[in-house]
Amino acid sequence: MKKRKITGVLAATLLMGTILAACGKEEASSTKNGGAKQEEPKYTFRLADNQPPDYPTVVGDKKFAELVEERTNGRIKIEVFPSAQLGDEKSVLEQVQLGAIEFTRINSSPLAEFNDQFTALGLPYVFESEEHLWNFLNGEMGTKLLDGLEKSKMKGLAYFDSGSRSFYSTKPLKSVKDLKGQKIRVQQSKINIDFMEALGASATPMPYGEVFSALQTGIIDGAENNLPSLDSSNHYQEAKNLILDHHQRIPEVLLISKTAWDKLSEKDQKLIKQAALDSVKTQREEWDKWEERSTKKLKDAGVVFTEVDDIQPWKDAVKSMVDSYSKDYKEVMDAIEKARP
Repeated sequence: MKKRKITGVLAATLLMGTILAACGKEEASSTKNGGAKQEEPKYTFRLADNQPPDYPTVVGDKKFAELVEERTNGRIKIEVFPSAQLGDEKSVLEQVQLGAIEFTRINSSPLAEFNDQFTALGLPYVFESEEHLWNFLNGEMGTKLLDGLEKSKMKGLAYFDSGSRSFYSTKPLKSVKDLKGQKIRVQQSKINIDFMEALGASATPMPYGEVFSALQTGIIDGAENNLPSLDSSNHYQEAKNLILDHHQRIPEVLLISKTAWDKLSEKDQKLIKQAALDSVKTQREEWDKWEERSTKKLKDAGVVFTEVDDIQPWKDAVKSMVDSYSKDYKEVMDAIEKARP
């Protein structure tokens, strides 16, 4: 009798589960057939950046997050983690590929490891102005480069501004000839080493954090970077000579993990992509402010600014080097040429 009672309870429980499951299917089905609207999924994502909280890229990150939250009425939240809180650039990129971190902002140079065509953006003097760069980035080939990252489990959403890079040194810099024989710190890459060789300088790859002491001790004579970095790193305290040759204009990229992207509905994908593009205006405006403040600070600190009136001697010095690389990136180089203002 007791056994029959237990069996009856189990049967009733199974029956109730079947009814509930059937109700659930009917609810989902009725949504598709014009019934009650199914609630859209909620997400909380993380966005990693290695720069400090007030840096222009982080300001852009925060604007992007704000637009997404606003346009989804809080359904999709993106928490921004600046100052490398989630790890250094390399480890974060690996976590984005794995889907452990959903978003990051990264310089486009390391992305050449995943889409070789990004290498062309680092060739010296290929972009003659900011307008030229953005004509290219906003064009078909700029989008193609971002989309080409998908096979590496990432998707590029938008480009951020990173200004232009120029040389600074403890020794006078008035022309391209002054670089001959100078020991210049560069990032570890074949392009940068070949670039220094073409200018007659001695390439000295080293971690960014070691540059200040290397300038102090004379291990290097100079380095190259954008103005906000020359300012924030305090390198200007040792290297008082700056020549504005604007040899590279390498953009930043806002990325999403392909794992996170594939979870989103088509509607949310479009919304995320548009919010990223719309955040660029804020980021670029903030970059311009930083450059203006840095220029004033550096001049007040006694840094000697030398403008390059004629860039042709610089381009002539690296022509054979650029030509040798360009053969491998013909499609990108053609698009860069077409983007000239």
